[in-house]
Amino acid sequence: MFDWRWDFTWQILPRLLVATGNTLMAAGFGYAIVLGLVLALAQRTPYPALTMLVRETIEFIRSTPLVLQIFFVFYVGPQFGLRLSPWTAGMFAIGLHYASYLSEVYRGGLDSVPKSQWEAATSLNLSTARTYFRVIIPQALPPSLAGMGNYLVGIFKDTPILSVIGVAELMHAANSIGSETYRFLEPYTLVGVIFLAISLPTAGGIRVFENWVRRKLGMS
Repeated sequence: MFDWRWDFTWQILPRLLVATGNTLMAAGFGYAIVLGLVLALAQRTPYPALTMLVRETIEFIRSTPLVLQIFFVFYVGPQFGLRLSPWTAGMFAIGLHYASYLSEVYRGGLDSVPKSQWEAATSLNLSTARTYFRVIIPQALPPSLAGMGNYLVGIFKDTPILSVIGVAELMHAANSIGSETYRFLEPYTLVGVIFLAISLPTAGGIRVFENWVRRKLGMS
């Protein structure tokens, strides 16, 4: 029987909103963005051994479950001297996981830059760093934004996995409320509403930002 209690809903809402903050912080998307770019550029060096090592590492991360990587960082890491709190371990693992996917998004964007742009930078005797950050990356960014936005939403929706190591994110809080009160309808419904309320505006904001970048660069 459907038995929704509004008094209970307003009682648990503040607790879930606090957990939502932990979910957003645990996403580690900024870390994934930076590391993903590093991994993408590391595959374009003149050193074949480094390129192969990075590519194989990316394929390994992409081919193994995120939850296994979280367990490995949190439980196996201490055996190698890497002792991290649940929040830090979760952010590190989920950031590394999505960085491997974002590196492929960056790679596609970099490959979309016309060869003539590389040749022009070479003819101007630009350094490698200036070529990338002043010429290539600004042109590779717009085609990459759509894929980056998809992974931003994806990383937010995957943060409930962090509850397996005790991170007090949104689903962890909902499970705790349900276990304490034996009422699961309200907390799980609120979790779905909160995820939807964040994911939809985020996706829309990414599209607006993508269009703005294209206009600023004269690409639309």
